[in-house]
Amino acid sequence: MKIAVAAMGKTVAGHFGHCENFIFFETENGRVTAENSVPNPGHKPGFLPNFLADRGAQVIIAGGMGGGAVEIFNERGVEVIIGAQGDAGAAVEAYLEGRLKSTGSICHEHEHQGECGK
Repeated sequence: MKIAVAAMGKTVAGHFGHCENFIFFETENGRVTAENSVPNPGHKPGFLPNFLADRGAQVIIAGGMGGGAVEIFNERGVEVIIGAQGDAGAAVEAYLEGRLKSTGSICHEHEHQGECGK
C-alpha cells in the first residue's frame, strides 16, 4: 500500500494544499518499506488529489483539507485521514497499527488555515 502524507518537511502539514512536500510511504505487511519525498507541485483546485492518486496513493494523511479535495479523493478511491499532527512517519505507523482515525477536519476558509487540523 502507498500512503501519502502532506508535510512541512517531516511534520504533518496543517493544511493539505499548502504543504511544502508530500512524503510517500510504501508499506507491506503493516510495515514501512520505503519513503520518498516529493515537493508540492502547486495548489490549484482539483489538481493535487489527482496528482497523488495518479502516483498510486491509496491513503492520504493531512492535518486539514478542503471539502473539494476530500470529494475528489473519495471519487478516486483514496482513503482520507485528516486531523493528524506531529511526525509524518509516526502518523503512518499509527495508521498502520489502527490507532490513527480521521477526525473529519474539513477546512472551510483557506485564508484562515489555522482552523485546519483542529
